[in-house]
Amino acid sequence: MRILVISDIHANLTALEAALNDAGRVDETWCLGDIIGYGPDPNEVVERVRSLPNLTCMLGNHDVAVLGQMDDSVFNTDARKSLLWQKRALSGENVAYLSSLPQEALPRDQVTLVHGSPRDPVWEYILNTLVARINFENFETPFCFVGHSHIQCMFQMDLKRDRVSLEVPKPGNALRLTPRAILNPGSVGQPRDRDPRAAYAIFDTQEQSWEPRRVSYDIAAVQARIRAAGLPDKHAVRLAEGW
Repeated sequence: MRILVISDIHANLTALEAALNDAGRVDETWCLGDIIGYGPDPNEVVERVRSLPNLTCMLGNHDVAVLGQMDDSVFNTDARKSLLWQKRALSGENVAYLSSLPQEALPRDQVTLVHGSPRDPVWEYILNTLVARINFENFETPFCFVGHSHIQCMFQMDLKRDRVSLEVPKPGNALRLTPRAILNPGSVGQPRDRDPRAAYAIFDTQEQSWEPRRVSYDIAAVQARIRAAGLPDKHAVRLAEGW
C-alpha cells in the first residue's frame, strides 16, 4: 500500500496542491496536523484535506489553538495575529470538522502517528537525538511519524549499539526502513530547513520504504495572498527562503 504522509500545511493551498499532484496515485493519506496557521487559505485547505479519500488526519498545535483549546499566549506575536485572523475566517463547518479530529497519538499497524512527539503529541518538538531517545520509550510500534518541526529528517535507533542517530535523507531516494525509527515528512506549507519547496513523504507498506520528496510551487502567489489579507509580512518573506 502506497501512503502519502503530509504535515504542517499551514493554510497554504498552492503548496498542498503541488504536493498532491506530485505524489500521484496513493492508497491512503496520513496528515499529521497543523492544517491551518500562518497562511492565507484556511477554509480552502481544510476543505481540500477533507476531500481526500482514505484520509487519516490529526490535529496540530495551531489547529488546537484555533479551536480555542490552547492559550494563544504560547505563540509568538505574528503567529498569534494569524491565528486570530483564521479564527474569524474559518467557517462553522470547517471548525466542526477540525473539532472531530484526534490530537492524541494514533497507532496504525506498524506506525504511531503524532503531530509533535509520542510523549507530547501536540507541542513537543523532536529536534535532536536526546529528545528522540526519550521519545523512543513512549511508543511501541516499529516506526513513528511526526511533524511540527517543519524539518524533513529521520531519527534511527540502533538497537544493538543502543545509539540514536539523526539523518537527513536526500529527497527522491526511497529508504528501506528498519525498526526503530522516528520520521518527519517535513512541512508542506512552510518548510524550515532552508529548502522552500513543499515537503512530504511516501510510505510504502509492502516495501517497508520511506521516500522523502520536495516539489516547487508558486510561492509568489501565496505571498501575495498573505499580504492582501493583512497577515504578518514575515510569514510571506520566509516562504521564499525556507526558514
